[in-house]
Amino acid sequence: MASSGTAVSLSDVRKTYQLGEPVHALDGVSLEVPRGSYTAIMGPSGSGKSTLMNLVGCLDTATAGDVVVGGREVGTLGDRERTRLRGTEVGFVFQTFNLMPRLNALENVALPQLFQGVGRTERRKRARSLLERVGLADRADHLPNELSGGQRQRVALARALVNDPAIVLADEPSGNLDTDTEADILDLFDEFHSAGTTMLVVTHERHVAERADRIVHLLDGTIERIETLDGAGTAAEPGTGGSGTQAGPPPDRKTGRGSGDEDGDGGGGDAE
Repeated sequence: MASSGTAVSLSDVRKTYQLGEPVHALDGVSLEVPRGSYTAIMGPSGSGKSTLMNLVGCLDTATAGDVVVGGREVGTLGDRERTRLRGTEVGFVFQTFNLMPRLNALENVALPQLFQGVGRTERRKRARSLLERVGLADRADHLPNELSGGQRQRVALARALVNDPAIVLADEPSGNLDTDTEADILDLFDEFHSAGTTMLVVTHERHVAERADRIVHLLDGTIERIETLDGAGTAAEPGTGGSGTQAGPPPDRKTGRGSGDEDGDGGGGDAE
């Protein structure tokens, strides 16, 4: 269930790249992501998914409009402040894991705390606790190349959560995993979401998106529609289309999300 407040808010956000002719990656997107919600982003290649994630993740700034993350307007911040905000309010889970190859699992999970000035004892305590939660307490001393793909993604998830961020961004998190391992990772997403973590997942897989409370469908840099899901992972009341679509808190999320139909609406194309 979404808790009180908003983790991320976008208001009439536009992002234009000057590549000879201007390319409008996002064109007037408005969206609210309530705290404690689970939102999936879908759309074909070039629809603006990666750009949206970069803006929410404080990796880039909008050309126009307001992006608010953890109560801070990203566009008003300098590079150092934006880096600090990214470190405290945003956790990242990538398709390619992005673990430091010479650090063991415990050190990888603990690393983001170092940049926040957390002492060594507390860093290791928090990292061990999260490794235990993702089922890797016995792999704390293993290097990434000694772990399976699923185990590396578990480490990445623990690392994303170590600073207790306002939101976790996952970009195609199951893209390099087999079916069984994918299900295990998505079950962990469900578990952490149920405990109050705000999840925003970019995926081109319909069955992955149906783990969420709602699916935001992007097309040509605008929100085509917002689809809310019932407890069985089926469409309930789709939101109205258009770039200015707003969405309030999603319905209460139930367990037992179905796997869905790969041929469902709005899931075409490769990820950006």
